Amino acid sequence: MFTRKQVFEGAGKESLFLWGARQTGKSTLLKSLFPNAIWFDLLKSDIYRRYQANPAQFRETILASETNNIVIVDEIQKIPELLDEIHWLIVNHPIQFILSGSSPRKIIRAGSNLLGGRALRYELYPLLQSEIPDFDLIRALNNGLLPRHYLSDNPKKLIDAYIGNYLKDEIIAEAKIRNINAFTQFLEAAAFSNGEMVNYSNIASECGVSYHTVKDYFQILVDTLIGRFVPAFQKKPKRRVIVAPKFYYFDIGIANNLLKRGKIEMGSESFGHAFEHFIYQELYAHSNYADINYPISYWRTTSQIEVDFILGDHEVAVEVKGTDNVQSRHIKGLKSFSEEYKVKKLIVVSNDPLERKMGDITVMPWKVFLEKLWANKII
Repeated sequence: MFTRKQVFEGAGKESLFLWGARQTGKSTLLKSLFPNAIWFDLLKSDIYRRYQANPAQFRETILASETNNIVIVDEIQKIPELLDEIHWLIVNHPIQFILSGSSPRKIIRAGSNLLGGRALRYELYPLLQSEIPDFDLIRALNNGLLPRHYLSDNPKKLIDAYIGNYLKDEIIAEAKIRNINAFTQFLEAAAFSNGEMVNYSNIASECGVSYHTVKDYFQILVDTLIGRFVPAFQKKPKRRVIVAPKFYYFDIGIANNLLKRGKIEMGSESFGHAFEHFIYQELYAHSNYADINYPISYWRTTSQIEVDFILGDHEVAVEVKGTDNVQSRHIKGLKSFSEEYKVKKLIVVSNDPLERKMGDITVMPWKVFLEKLWANKII
């Protein structure tokens, strides 16, 4: 149903890790791209028990198959010890391994073998606009872009279950968090920082934990691919700038649920916040899927002049506005930024019906912007 943009650009015949939060569609993608691969699903209890008890049997099974084919191990983080066997097989046999999982945190924290640079790293994110036939922006902003959630006509229960079973139970267990109530409160408090600057002290006070505990909690979300920071752009500023990072959950629907937003409709305040989040998800995915890996930052001065996203080393500045009629007041941040830095492109992404120029600033309908982004014509 969905044709994904993640095609493992630059991988060739190299082994690789594919990480991604639950329900992003990793297994579906791998089955479509590698239908003839040998598959080990560690979610199956019998397979898990066999190789957890004796990892060497995995190597013996591969050698007995006499295959030069692709071997996929799904949920590799459940048995990190298999990585030693896989490392040996990669060194001694021409086998390509694809190792997928929801998070590398458990493997890294355990000091397990990450194959010594012999496997490339890729990630899968929620759906993108161009991956969805007959894309519906309002549905995306309300449901989020995890495949099951986007397709559902009543996604609230699915998202409730996702947050309860995965964000709370599974991540709490993996991270060995003792203060469960504080972490649950933190997930909601972090949602109020979604798309905003993070104030660790305020969140710590709200959750009744220390400043350092809140920083640790945010790091857990980053390590488990549930959220990410957008750093402040601060290269040789003339004006005084704010240096605190912004934070975004990995999916709009998760943020909506934790914030208890009602139905998002065009023109509402919540539409503007969710729309910015949507554009950020597209930018982040493009940077990684297209194998360009340009940095994404934001810029805000102490006098509250702001630009939503700075791409690369100030090559492109992007402001996101939910309006369908961008006016001069909407471009003050871009003008101020261009006074400080030489910028190749100044862009406002909006709901305007047609592309137009306001001096050096281009107003782009969001569909036009995304089409040009994925054609590599923005950066």
